[in-house]
Amino acid sequence: MTVEVGLRERKKAATRAALSAAANRLAVELGVEHVTVEAIAAAADVSPRTFHNYFSSREEAIVASIVDWADRLTDELEKRPADEPMWDSLQRVFLDSVDESPDGHARLIRQLEMIKANPAVIASQLSALETMRRRFAETIAARTGTDASIDLYPHLIAGAAGHAVKTAMDLWALGQHDRPLRDLIAEAFTLVRAGLPQPDPSRS
Repeated sequence: MTVEVGLRERKKAATRAALSAAANRLAVELGVEHVTVEAIAAAADVSPRTFHNYFSSREEAIVASIVDWADRLTDELEKRPADEPMWDSLQRVFLDSVDESPDGHARLIRQLEMIKANPAVIASQLSALETMRRRFAETIAARTGTDASIDLYPHLIAGAAGHAVKTAMDLWALGQHDRPLRDLIAEAFTLVRAGLPQPDPSRS
């Protein structure tokens, strides 16, 4: 029975991933306004009915990779040593997850452009990021002996870490400089951990 359940869950995860990948690819290639549930389902080789078993809208499917990314990062965070400082653990799992390849850079640019051009997708992205923050907060609470239902700490740490990474990725994607993404994320964490000290203009 355990083997059957495990196989069924893997098949469901594979179907969800295929639908998400198809939705994202079609949105980037065609524009969100030209993407239909039927087209996404066909690209993933499933029925529209199956699509609705996983997602309530095309926008939710398009940004589902953020939720899946959050799940993977949460799993990795839970595996970090219990005595490792929380910020060190967060920085490690985020740095290990980034794709700095030319293809990764180009893909991120296309995705950001697609998202910014579509208010409905922006709303779904914000919802996905909020889901990510809550999951991180619960894991941080377990690691730090706090209570995610009443304590600010795990939510503030999760929010600050997530926003630091998103800001670094946005700047990297814009191509305003040639610094590696990992360096930008590391600097973002350093600044946040230091309390965001105001830069000294004389050192510019």
